[in-house]
Amino acid sequence: MDMRSLTHFLALADHLHFGRASETCHISPSTLSRSIRQLEESLGVTLFERDNRHVVLTRQGMLFQSYARETLEQWQSVQHTLMEETRELAGEISIYCSVTASYSFLYRLLSEFRLRHPRIEIKLHTGDPADAIARVQSESEEIAITARPRSLPDALAFKPLATSPLVFIAPQDGADWLPATPEIPTPAQWQHVPMILSESGLSRDHADTWFRALGIAPRIYAQVAGNEAIVSMVGLGFGVGIVPRIVLDNSPLNDRVSVLPVKPELPHYDVGLCVLKRRLKSALIEALWAQLPN
Repeated sequence: MDMRSLTHFLALADHLHFGRASETCHISPSTLSRSIRQLEESLGVTLFERDNRHVVLTRQGMLFQSYARETLEQWQSVQHTLMEETRELAGEISIYCSVTASYSFLYRLLSEFRLRHPRIEIKLHTGDPADAIARVQSESEEIAITARPRSLPDALAFKPLATSPLVFIAPQDGADWLPATPEIPTPAQWQHVPMILSESGLSRDHADTWFRALGIAPRIYAQVAGNEAIVSMVGLGFGVGIVPRIVLDNSPLNDRVSVLPVKPELPHYDVGLCVLKRRLKSALIEALWAQLPN
C-alpha cells in the first residue's frame, strides 16, 4: 500500500507552504504539487486554496486532515505489530533539538539504540529550543530533546536526561557596565546593563521573573533565537547573557566568557525527551522511550 500521498498532504497541511513541506518530505515542490493534485482528483474535492503567496486548508481539507492522520497512525501501528512478530523494527523517527543538545545527548541516546535497531532511520532537525514543544504538539516532529516547561501539557509525556542550571555570563575581559557586586543585586547595578536574552522559551521566562523580582525592566540589547548565539555575543562584549550551563560547557567560546556569581540563582531545569502520549503506541518510539530509565 502507498501512503505517500497522505504523508504529502499532512506535511502541506502542517506547514501551509510548498517549499517547507517538500523539504520535510524530501521531494521537489513540483512533485508535492502533483501529488496533492492527484489526491484532490481522486477525492473529487479541493483540499487547499492556494495562490502565489498563500496556502490555506479548505473545510474539506480540514475534515480530511483528521482522517489522513488517523489512517497513517493505524497503518504504522499495523506495520509495527507485524514487524514485532519478526522481532525487527524498521521505519523512521523524527527528532528535533538544539545544536547543543545534538552533541550533548544524541550519542548517549542513540548509540545503543542503533545497534539494537539498525533498520530504524533517524531524521534529525536542529533549531531554536524554544520551538521544540510546539513542533511536537503540531506533529511536525515525533520527539524533541528540550527543557521541561513549567507546566507540561496533558497530551505530552516527558522523560528527563539531565539537569542544567541557568547562569548569567559576562565578557571575560570585563566592562564598565558590569554590576560590581552581582551576589548582592540592586536595581541601580542592573538597570543599565545591556542584556542579551532568548526571544522566548523557559530561560526567557526565568530571566523575566528574576528581573521582575528585582523591580526593574532590563535594558535589552538583543533578543536572539538559540543559546549558542548568546554565548557568541557575550564573548564579543555586547552585554550580559543568560544561558543553560550545559550550553556554556559545550561552547567553543567558553574561554571568552565568565559566569557571574549572581544571587539569587536562577532555577535549574530538566532536559529530556518530549513526545505526544498517543505516539507512544508506536513500536518505534516506544523502543526508544523504553531504553531510558524512568
